[in-house]
Amino acid sequence: MRKHWRRGTAAIAATIVLGSTAACAGGSSDASGETTLRVIVNITPNLTQEYWKGLFAQYEQKHPGVHVKLELTGTISAGAKLNQDLAAGDPPDIAQQIIPTKENAQLFADLSDQEWTKDTPLAQQHEIEGKRYLVGVGEQIQSLVFYNKAAFAKAGVNPAAIKTLDQFTEAMGKLKAAGFQPLQTAGQWVPGAQFSMMADAGVLTADPEWTVKRTGKKVSFADSGYVKYLQRYQSWIQQGYLQKSALGLTYTDGQAAFLAGKSAMYVMGSYFVPSADKAKKSDEIGVFSMPTDGAYPSGQFGNVADPYVVAAASPHPKEATELVRWLVTDKEAVRSQLAADGNLRKGFSYDMSSLGKQVQQILEAAPSVLVKAGERQPIDGYTTELNTQVQSLYTGSSAQQVAEGLDKWWNSQS
Repeated sequence: MRKHWRRGTAAIAATIVLGSTAACAGGSSDASGETTLRVIVNITPNLTQEYWKGLFAQYEQKHPGVHVKLELTGTISAGAKLNQDLAAGDPPDIAQQIIPTKENAQLFADLSDQEWTKDTPLAQQHEIEGKRYLVGVGEQIQSLVFYNKAAFAKAGVNPAAIKTLDQFTEAMGKLKAAGFQPLQTAGQWVPGAQFSMMADAGVLTADPEWTVKRTGKKVSFADSGYVKYLQRYQSWIQQGYLQKSALGLTYTDGQAAFLAGKSAMYVMGSYFVPSADKAKKSDEIGVFSMPTDGAYPSGQFGNVADPYVVAAASPHPKEATELVRWLVTDKEAVRSQLAADGNLRKGFSYDMSSLGKQVQQILEAAPSVLVKAGERQPIDGYTTELNTQVQSLYTGSSAQQVAEGLDKWWNSQS
């Protein structure tokens, strides 16, 4: 289960003063001649403690003298765990599921001189002032529309013919007339996430630097393509294509309703596939790239999957960097991590369901993956504010009011 659409990546306070710059140090073995690497890992229903132990056991077998110790996050985020360790003067070597920012980049080792890093997924998009601190295993893409094949057949809707927002809206009308709830949503973080999955595909494909320009106050929400997507979303609420009562559902409840066939379509990221597989529903579900009023297929709104950073204060920088290299470049290690969490990577395949293969094909055909990271990262709190504003469309706010509200909030934060 995903708590939000950046999938658990964490922010780190930049105020911690590092006691050393061990990443630049020379010797890094323990007195015994063996090395223990402490790795903060994110525990999920897919990425269990047992999974991590098995993965790292493969590395230990190939690298005698190196031992990997899991640092489990428990109920706190990976970022909070790293903050605790740094504040205690006991830095780990590696952390997973953390996205460096301009404000905290000094906490992480600069991997720019490592030639292998430039070929890892979305590496360039996550650079900060030309430096590479993060490397990832794969990608999650999120501008996807999953659909119930039986519902589409009954309503006489051809999914291959849906490429524009007009065609998308027309399909919803046919599905509703056939007795289906056209589009599934839920409360919690879902409305803002689904809106981003839709609108960012169109706006950021047309102008990948839009967020950079918004930070520089050269563009605004109220005078941009976001307004037409807000208007579309509002019209779907007004026509009953999105149910107001759905805001009372949890993310899990909404997903379950779609899997049970109670709704015809579900806008969600590629991480939905393992849930469909687990429910043995994959063959009953199809998927297509999010329609837009611009180029089709558009770029896919997405983010890096299984990102890793080396702590700047790691006592074992060389060994830590080598372990990270193995995690993101070794073919078997990459395939294992991709399969465990249903993630994707161009040029890599594993034993996928029919639905997973469809999503892989969409990634292969996408002109780009649109990532809000590095210089294109919104200011802190944006996703929460967006979700609040989008939910206000359900209670009577207009599209223009939401766009102006986003501008007012953004300006107040900068």
